[in-house]
Amino acid sequence: MATNRMGAISSLFLRVALGVSFLSAVADRFGFWGPHGQKNVAWGDFSHFVAYTAKLNWFVPPSLIPALAWTSTVAEIAFGLGLLVGIFTRAASLLSGILLLLFALSMTFALGVKSPLDLSVFSASAGAFLLAAHADYPFSLDAWWQHRRESRKSR
Repeated sequence: MATNRMGAISSLFLRVALGVSFLSAVADRFGFWGPHGQKNVAWGDFSHFVAYTAKLNWFVPPSLIPALAWTSTVAEIAFGLGLLVGIFTRAASLLSGILLLLFALSMTFALGVKSPLDLSVFSASAGAFLLAAHADYPFSLDAWWQHRRESRKSR
């Protein structure tokens, strides 16, 4: 019983941590954490995020960089919200793991391995993959819908 409770709590904690991290990064690129150059602000606006995207993805044609920046932003919003509320949690976790692994590899090739290690991007990717392997997702919309389906079947 304690193992199940620990699994439920750790699953919830990992979902919230990953989801909030994605949404915090998005908030930063739209200036919600403050302007560029302020302490603890990575980008501060979308143009600085696009420049960072170009730096990490030096192998991508420059004309595709804005689309890549927007695609990653939309993905981070979708995965962040999906993980927080627990909707399509397995898919959101798996896709988050892939996205984070791509970030980590891009950072490694562009900046060296220290940067993604210091920012725990590989660890976050591994956590997302571990979450995708979970059997169930307590405290989620997925669990609520599953409970509703099972209760309707038993009637």
